[in-house]
Amino acid sequence: MSAPKHTDERAVDQHRHRDDTAAQDVHLGFSRLVRGEWIKFWSIRSTFWCFAIIALLTIGLAVLLGAVSEPTDQEAAATGANAMIVGMNTISVYLSALVVGVLGVLIITGEYATGQIRSTFTADPGRLGALLAKATVLAVSTFVVSAVATGIGVAASTGMQVGKGLEPDMADPAVWMPLLGASVYVTLLALLAFGIGLLVRSSAGGIAITLGILLVLPVVIGLVSSIGGLGWLADVMAFLPDAAGSHLFQFDSGAATPPQDGVVLNGWSGAGVLLAEVLAVNAVAMTVARRRDV
Repeated sequence: MSAPKHTDERAVDQHRHRDDTAAQDVHLGFSRLVRGEWIKFWSIRSTFWCFAIIALLTIGLAVLLGAVSEPTDQEAAATGANAMIVGMNTISVYLSALVVGVLGVLIITGEYATGQIRSTFTADPGRLGALLAKATVLAVSTFVVSAVATGIGVAASTGMQVGKGLEPDMADPAVWMPLLGASVYVTLLALLAFGIGLLVRSSAGGIAITLGILLVLPVVIGLVSSIGGLGWLADVMAFLPDAAGSHLFQFDSGAATPPQDGVVLNGWSGAGVLLAEVLAVNAVAMTVARRRDV
């Protein structure tokens, strides 16, 4: 009769040992959470497809414009050359913004759809660390892919245009800051989409809201402002994510501009507005995610 008792005691001890081990593994450091999210992020096909499209758009349009554009005498001057290089290497940003908007939503809603989010929150019961790790991986990956693709496009298009007599000053901050700002812009939009996806927990709903904010809302506000003669709506439009963030990659010649009516943002203020919107949306989304059931 003693053998079954010993067997039961060993089973209880093994079960208790597994519970203690699991309890120790639950509390993961942020670096381990980032590593885990990095593996998950790069193990899904949507990541590769979205980044491949971004790279193709960024490099492809830059090479195409560099090959077909013929600089005029005015554009061959220093300021004109700088503006031309910035323009042909940032034109793809508007399309890339839509792609990262979809990616930012899918990276979080996909886990809710498959139920994998339960394992994620089990590894980090506080949930905030796991969500911040996921956002960090998304932001770093998006920025690096965009910046590398932009650099390749700049090198290719500039080489083609130099052969046609264009002489841009690549060391000029007016050139490299908008080029860098383009990558910052798509990164912030990816994080905005991430917050929206976390808030609604639906791929279709998150994508619809994100694309609606980027594509539909500016058109609707513009039409209402024009038809209704509501000038103050033009000031509202200046604070929309796409309008505010677009100043990040606009070329600034430094020349004096005539005074304009209404709200006028520049690169720094536009970046501040977009960053504040990203932080606000994600703060609300993460607060809600910590309080509600999975």
